[in-house]
Amino acid sequence: MIVYNTLTRKKQELKTVNDGEVRMYSCGPTVYSQAHMGNMRAYLFMDTLRRAVKFNGYKLLGVMNITDVGHLTSDADEGEDKMQTAAKKTGKSPWEIAEHFTELFLKDTARLNIERPEIVAKATEHIDDMLSFVETLVDKGYGYETSDGVYFDISRFPSYGKLSGNTKLDENIAGARVDVNSEKRNPADFAIWKKAPKEHIMQWDSPWGRSYPGWHIECSTMARKYLGDTFDIHTGGVDHIPIHHENEIAQSEALLDKQAVNYWMHVEFMQVDGRKMSKSLGNTYTLDQLEEKGYSPMDFRYFCLNTHYRKKLNFTFEGMDSAKTAYSRLLALLRACKTADTKADESVIENFRKEFTDAINDDLNIPLGMGAVWTLLKNPPSKDIYDAVIWADSVLGLSLDKCDEEVKEDIPSEVKEIAERRWQARLAKDWATSDALRTEIASLGYSVKDAKDGYTLSKN
Repeated sequence: MIVYNTLTRKKQELKTVNDGEVRMYSCGPTVYSQAHMGNMRAYLFMDTLRRAVKFNGYKLLGVMNITDVGHLTSDADEGEDKMQTAAKKTGKSPWEIAEHFTELFLKDTARLNIERPEIVAKATEHIDDMLSFVETLVDKGYGYETSDGVYFDISRFPSYGKLSGNTKLDENIAGARVDVNSEKRNPADFAIWKKAPKEHIMQWDSPWGRSYPGWHIECSTMARKYLGDTFDIHTGGVDHIPIHHENEIAQSEALLDKQAVNYWMHVEFMQVDGRKMSKSLGNTYTLDQLEEKGYSPMDFRYFCLNTHYRKKLNFTFEGMDSAKTAYSRLLALLRACKTADTKADESVIENFRKEFTDAINDDLNIPLGMGAVWTLLKNPPSKDIYDAVIWADSVLGLSLDKCDEEVKEDIPSEVKEIAERRWQARLAKDWATSDALRTEIASLGYSVKDAKDGYTLSKN
């Protein structure tokens, strides 16, 4: 299995710390609001990687954090805690907000068929562990106290910036945003513990008074607690590279005096109509909002799988229409295969299995694997083709074994048969026949909508 390692900037063979086992940590949500589709792309990537790992026969121990304290409104240690801000807006306690949006997040990921990691760790349940981590860093000379918290001294960690490639401290992205704090030894020093104002709701006792953990320390602490000093894979979005993950590396390796993570893997941004996605632009959508517009969670999952995780994904409703049509077509073809009594050539199945496996093991080339599925389905329907696609779906996660359940409209077999003849006419570029059959379908009270990979039928 080959994966791209952000740390080395190249593809590498996955070699695990423990034979036959992958230990993986994934940055989870900050639960102050409902996750949107851009967030969900990151968890779909996490899920696909998990599935590919198991597809290759590894045991898997996965950890995902739930940040319910400590994530400030700026990633660079400025502003209020996001949970505190949400509490002020809603009149609810941070704990009530965290519980509500954690439950909502887990329901949304389940709807997308995202498998829950073996361990889901809440930050507020690991305060003592984080405090011990910070105290050790201070004892080793990496942490120092200021009037507003405890900071990590990056001048004591010469390789700071190795993940992002920015090793010049005066040019560090975080430093450029936080140089207003004159008490810091270096502009890019980051908070590992924050002193809490009296009005701050979430605070705990510490050697530095009533306080709460910094965001970055949470992941380092919980990853080490559950996965050991050195583990295999750490995942997250590309936005985590220059600050959050850079800081994780610094504090973890300062504590351990050795490398903490062997492979760093990052998923690219999702854009909307070629523009940055942000709440301020009003171009983010939740899973509920997509469903209101007629798209199922599996339509969205299919849409995401058609772009490699290291490429920006441009969201458009035209693209979602195509994904919806293609997914519907895929289910229809599988239904035909499931009930067929013919058998495919054995070499066709063998070639497909090899092509699919090679695609998955080349840095999760899911789009290439999907292409292999569609090529296979060009063969005459057969039950062994159905079985082969269901085997592949252990990685794709599209719930293809439930294809019979996806028929939402009771469309007469006569209309389906005409629609299929029309599609074959279109493939043969017989436009006259295609148009005539469309008219016939309309006369029966149904409409047909075409897309690149197929069509959908609906009642008028």
